[in-house]
Amino acid sequence: MTSTDPATVFQAYYESLVGGDMERLGGLLADDIVWHQPGAGALSGIHRGRDAVLALFGEFMGRSHGTFRLVVREVMVNGPLVAATVDFTADRPDRAPLGMSGVDLMRIEEDRITEVWLFSQDQAAEDLFWGLDQG
Repeated sequence: MTSTDPATVFQAYYESLVGGDMERLGGLLADDIVWHQPGAGALSGIHRGRDAVLALFGEFMGRSHGTFRLVVREVMVNGPLVAATVDFTADRPDRAPLGMSGVDLMRIEEDRITEVWLFSQDQAAEDLFWGLDQG
């Protein structure tokens, strides 16, 4: 990336995630990124470092058999912070389908995503979908 515009970095993140381009996505994450995954489910907690966050994305795709989808609705920028309203869906054969809205909040510094906080419309339902086990 050559732009320091947080909205441009966020757009590249979204395009990479939707397109499944994990190499490009990894290049947008700071080495020491901190990812706050909400809730009390198996994937919840604070994930530190690029490798941990990429592994988390792998869990989302694996547990949903590749059906996890994210659609960005609105993007708002305030300095290094980007907030986006999103809709996300996923399916699992052993669970009710997941479909809800949320907010993604990112801190973007020097063309890299350095910290992420997620908010879900129905956290309990999301926890049940991804699993309450810790693994």
